[in-house]
Amino acid sequence: MKKLSIWFTAILVAVGLGLLVPGPASATTSYCGLTWGSLLKTDDSMSGAPVTNVRTGQHYCFDRLVVDLGSGPVPGYYVRYVGQVTQDGSGKPVDVRGGARLQVVVRAPAYNDSGNATYTPSDQAELSNVSGYQTFRQVVWAGSFEGQSTLGVGVRARLPFRVFTLDGPGSGSRLVVDVAHFW
Repeated sequence: MKKLSIWFTAILVAVGLGLLVPGPASATTSYCGLTWGSLLKTDDSMSGAPVTNVRTGQHYCFDRLVVDLGSGPVPGYYVRYVGQVTQDGSGKPVDVRGGARLQVVVRAPAYNDSGNATYTPSDQAELSNVSGYQTFRQVVWAGSFEGQSTLGVGVRARLPFRVFTLDGPGSGSRLVVDVAHFW
C-alpha cells in the first residue's frame, strides 16, 4: 500500500510540475489556419467593367494574383485546376509551367464598348515576374472573348486556393486569387 501511495504522489507531483503533459494536438489543423480546398470556385455574375491590369504578390502563407478592373460592378469568375489551360474563342492549348495549372476566367472583357483593348500585356507568356515565388511558377494570358477574359496560373502543385472580389480603388474593382504555399 505504501508503494502505491508513493507512486500516486509522484504522478501528482509530475503533473503539477508539467512533466507529464498531453500529447500534441492532432494534425487536422491546416497550414496557416487556411481551410480553402482545391475544388472549383465560381460566381456567375457578369460585368461590363473591363480588365485593366494583372499583378501578383507574395504573402507569408500564400501567393496572390490580382486582376484589376475599370469602373463597374465586381465581376463573376470561374477558377479551377485543369490539365491544360486553353485560349478563349479558339480552345487552343496554352503552355503553362508548373506541377499544376489554374484556369482563371474573369467574367469581364479586356476591351471597352468600342472594342478597344483595355489590357494588352507586353508578354502574354509572362504577365508578372514570379521567379522566387514559393507557389507560383508562371502567369499567362489566354485571351478575352465574348465578355470574359482567361488567365493561366502555373503553380508548384495542386494546392488549396480561394477566390474573392473587392470594390475599389475608386469606382474600380478587383478579382483576387490566393494559392496557399502548403496544405
